[in-house]
Amino acid sequence: MNNAFIGIPGELLKPHASPCLSIFMPTHRTFPDNAQDSLRFKNLVTKAEADGISLVGKREMAPLIERLRLLQDDASFWKHTLDGLAVFISPDYFRIFRLQDSVIEQARVSDAFYVRPLIRIYQTVERFQVLALTRSEVKLYEGTRDQLDEIELAPEVPKTMTEALGTEVTPPHMTVASYGGTGAAMRHGHSSRKDEEALDNERFFRAVDQGIAEYHSKPSGLPLVLAALPEHQGLFRSISRNPRLFDAGIETDPGALDLEAVRQKAWKVMEPYREQKIDQMIARFREAEGKNLGSDNPYAIATAAVAGNVSLLLLDGRKFWPGQIDPASGDILLDEASQASGRDVLEEMGAAVLARGGEVIVLLPERMPTESGAAAIFRHA
Repeated sequence: MNNAFIGIPGELLKPHASPCLSIFMPTHRTFPDNAQDSLRFKNLVTKAEADGISLVGKREMAPLIERLRLLQDDASFWKHTLDGLAVFISPDYFRIFRLQDSVIEQARVSDAFYVRPLIRIYQTVERFQVLALTRSEVKLYEGTRDQLDEIELAPEVPKTMTEALGTEVTPPHMTVASYGGTGAAMRHGHSSRKDEEALDNERFFRAVDQGIAEYHSKPSGLPLVLAALPEHQGLFRSISRNPRLFDAGIETDPGALDLEAVRQKAWKVMEPYREQKIDQMIARFREAEGKNLGSDNPYAIATAAVAGNVSLLLLDGRKFWPGQIDPASGDILLDEASQASGRDVLEEMGAAVLARGGEVIVLLPERMPTESGAAAIFRHA
């Protein structure tokens, strides 16, 4: 089970033992709206079971359905849902995503996972993480301009100074001496309390930086905004080796901010970066287009995507094109059957590009450089 809102992991795009079950459904954050979520999940599991039995047989489906029924009956899980849920299970894989966006309810059984609904959620340029850091506590948030949620820290990331340093938290070193033969004791610190705290801070922050970089920033690839007091900002940045850490941060005590205030302040940091990044991507596309290394023609893009010839794909996050792409030729299929499947040509383009090591970015319509809903930079002409 995984609660982090990381980008689409490459493991989902790789081949897995068949059958592969993909379940998506909208969920709710609070009672009483979330009271029916487990029942809706039960119905989706029942559908997946029936479809799977007709496809591969009851024996192959039974162990997968058993694991899903355990999740269905986990009352504590359904009390802590967000706005959507995605579940992927096969004989060699099981992963759960709590989503910050609602999704269309569906259950699919195939020889590969159906990841396309995740593309519009996880490939947006607006996603970021916030590290809230004090001497006594560490929290990590992830979200977009509209929604921010706390995520569970990896076990390797210390959550407190005591957890990071244990008994090695530096105590003040004292000696006792008698003066004037009176027996009066006077205590002398070999180093000041301030120096000791600075040493503890440095060791603590170094451990946090290493854990966040390795177990959160590296797998997610998301920019990281630091929320901390000004004096802690300077120290943390001086020791950090995290390439995802932003130069700008939230210079205040994060413990004094509620979640909404953190989101607002973080977005003020992120927004200029987002606009600059979009401008750079559009400029790259225009330059590539002028050299016949870019296109907004969906048919050309689909063929190139299947062939592994797309390095960057920009998609309109609001445009939906019913249909599908032939996985072998890249032909776009717009017949009645393919349109009735509920599949989306643009999302299938994105999935093909991601599966072949390309980058996919979902933009708002007003920032798209084309009218077609897609813009691609090719690896070669």
